[in-house]
Amino acid sequence: MSDTPVLQYSFLAPILIVLGGAVIGVLLEAFAAAKRRAVLQLTLTLGTLFIAFLSLLRIRNLTSAKAAMGSVMIDGPTILMQGTILLIAFFAVMIIGDVDNFTAQASAVPGSDEEKSALQAGRQQTEIFPLTLFAVAGMLLFPAANDLVTLFVALEVLSLPLYLMAGLSRHRRLFSQEAALKYFLLGAYASAFFLFGAAFLYGFSYSVTLSGIHAAVIGGTANNIFLLIGLTFISLGLLFKVGAVPFHAWTPDVYQGAPTPITGFMAAATKVAAFGAMLRIYYVTFAEANWNWRPILTVIAIATMLVGSIVAITQRDIKRMLAYSSIAHAGFLFTGVIALNKAGLAATLFYLLAYGFATIGAFGVITLVRDSSGEITDLNRWAGLGRRSPKIAALFSFFLFAFAGIPLTSGFIGKFAIFTAAYESGNIGVVVVGVLSSAIAAFFYIRVIVMMYFADDNGDSLTVVIPSPLTSIAIWVSGGVTLVLGVYPTPVLNAINTLATFIR
Repeated sequence: MSDTPVLQYSFLAPILIVLGGAVIGVLLEAFAAAKRRAVLQLTLTLGTLFIAFLSLLRIRNLTSAKAAMGSVMIDGPTILMQGTILLIAFFAVMIIGDVDNFTAQASAVPGSDEEKSALQAGRQQTEIFPLTLFAVAGMLLFPAANDLVTLFVALEVLSLPLYLMAGLSRHRRLFSQEAALKYFLLGAYASAFFLFGAAFLYGFSYSVTLSGIHAAVIGGTANNIFLLIGLTFISLGLLFKVGAVPFHAWTPDVYQGAPTPITGFMAAATKVAAFGAMLRIYYVTFAEANWNWRPILTVIAIATMLVGSIVAITQRDIKRMLAYSSIAHAGFLFTGVIALNKAGLAATLFYLLAYGFATIGAFGVITLVRDSSGEITDLNRWAGLGRRSPKIAALFSFFLFAFAGIPLTSGFIGKFAIFTAAYESGNIGVVVVGVLSSAIAAFFYIRVIVMMYFADDNGDSLTVVIPSPLTSIAIWVSGGVTLVLGVYPTPVLNAINTLATFIR
């Protein structure tokens, strides 16, 4: 006779609230009047994320390994990562909710009478809101998953909505659909690799729980081939989600083709969820087997930093440039993973928070730079932006300074913390490559700033639209967080250090 399932709903509340909001959003999409649907969906989505964050604050000092009969682990790092995801998603939804970003029917041909009439009517692609909530629910579960089955379910719940969301850009219809197809096909391969690795880990340990696999690692042999194969293929699936080299090929195409608000959401929130899962797996499950994965991950970290920084120099599209920038940042984050100490864990969590807000702000600014045909992402056409719109150019420059790790920004504190942790763990080579990569990356960031302020605009028709109140709030709050975390990061760092301890 099986035991009665026992769920601790207070610990699961943030995930359940977001899932409940997504289901209600689907019902609104089916039954609400078209003219009221956008306002209702936006209000529901923001309200759901806010309530989920409040429910997370109630359990911020609690831990539980039995929230869902052992399949979900609630501890300090889980709370920090879930809080980061909810905050990033909240401000990303503000930008997504801008009527100019998601108007017109999905079937409308760009420039056609159908699209023009849809724009005039102000009809939005409101299905984006429940899709966002479903993706957020998967992201919340991903770093909390304590067994391979739950981990795979969370991976699919967060990935499937993103595949659809990547194809909703009305400005670049064919390019957006191509990006979604590439993302879906490569994501399917990554999921298959993950399942293949999970099967081998089960064969190695006779358990799908992370604690059971950890026990087998401690009691097993160093040459167990099932452990090596399982760990390799599990890692492949996770490396794809963070866009690490050599599994990064999808990143520039998807970032460029997807709607810009969705690109910002993916770039920021998905990294938090994916690195959260990686930290739990490597720090908790395979810490004693680090001789198997640490050398390989070190090589991947170095390659990811160098490829992301060097290839970004050649990009002439602002979104593709930031895509390769995100690849480089994934390499920086790997230095915290391979540090395998508490300082590395805390630094990685801080870096994810800092990078997430800077990314939301940067992509929010990109949505404002347009001409009569839509957004402008060609770098050459950004020339002279500093004279046309000084505030917007200054904000974007500040976010680029944060990406480059310039002092008085959150990026500087994040890089300093994560490189310090790697140095303390003895990974001096990774630190040297990280510093060199940061110097290379600073070149293409500063190149954009020089172009905005000192290049001739050649009479281009580029304009900067007046942002909606929601977009303005999201951008300015992102800028404020980036500044505060760079000037006075001590309270946040102390809070992270207090909570940054995994439990088994």
